[in-house]
Amino acid sequence: MAIDFTMNIPETDIIPQERIPQRKLYTGAMMPAVGLGTFNNDRFSFEDIGRAVYGALRIGYRLIDCAAAYRNEKEIGEALAQAQKDGISRESMFITSKLWNDKHRPEDVIPTLKQTLRDLQLDYLDAYYIHWPFRNTHAPGAQKDDRHPDSRPYCHELYMETYRELEKAVDMGLIRHIGTSNMTRVKLEQVLRDARIRPAMNQMEMHPSFAQPELFRYLMEEHIQPVAFSPLGSPTRPERDRDETDVPVLQQPVIVEIAKKHGIHPAVVCVKWATQRGQVPIPFSVYYNEYHSNLKSVTEDPLTEEEMQQINEADSNCRLIKGVVFLWEGAKSWKALWDEE
Repeated sequence: MAIDFTMNIPETDIIPQERIPQRKLYTGAMMPAVGLGTFNNDRFSFEDIGRAVYGALRIGYRLIDCAAAYRNEKEIGEALAQAQKDGISRESMFITSKLWNDKHRPEDVIPTLKQTLRDLQLDYLDAYYIHWPFRNTHAPGAQKDDRHPDSRPYCHELYMETYRELEKAVDMGLIRHIGTSNMTRVKLEQVLRDARIRPAMNQMEMHPSFAQPELFRYLMEEHIQPVAFSPLGSPTRPERDRDETDVPVLQQPVIVEIAKKHGIHPAVVCVKWATQRGQVPIPFSVYYNEYHSNLKSVTEDPLTEEEMQQINEADSNCRLIKGVVFLWEGAKSWKALWDEE
């Protein structure tokens, strides 16, 4: 059934493109400094996601972050097609997607990418990420202690087999940039050593409770754009990724205090902090008022240098998306995924 994209959007809600900050990639291409994520964690229908993408494009978003694993690319494709019919050009958009773990084998990469392009109704992607640096998968509804029998530690040779297929995709004109995701510095150093085409961005968990300052600095020095998923601290993340030591981002006293001072929601403070720091946050929401306020926030009332410093100092190095379902037999803890043990 076709999605009903009828929306009554006030002209005053549309944010001019010249007001939205941009990030310059090493290729010279420009990437919007804030985007819309589309991972819904099964809380909303795929049609809800499609309508949110359409509404976001109408009000001024141009960066839409997708993934085959989210299972909603067909609905997003309908939204992209409708937006183009309404006059938003493909060239003005920055559309990204991701290759899932079970499609890392060289013979699977290009066919999987082409399926994503068909679903999104596009001829090319602006960037294509390798979603996780492992071929490890998990059963639906997997719990903390579940281990897939085929899961293995990171293997650089296997990763580069996959990466080289993305380099071919660049040569074929199917993608404009290669992205890495959920990587560590140790792994990235090996990729940069061996890659023919450098990654242009790295997607990673980043928020005021987990700012990853060392990896962030490394990426900036290497001219790899940091892209922040879970920029609000993923308050609706699966139970398997929760721990009693987790620090709720939106309840951090410094975030709450700054939000009160500016008369805004704590989530908006997180978006402002992210864009002013230099990463590209991709918060998810299907609610018009939320995704509108997230985009509007980067165009007005910036945080002061003192407020930025206060947030930086509140970093508790608390990883919230731990990835436990990708662990292998014998791994001691989720830290093994991140080269921490």
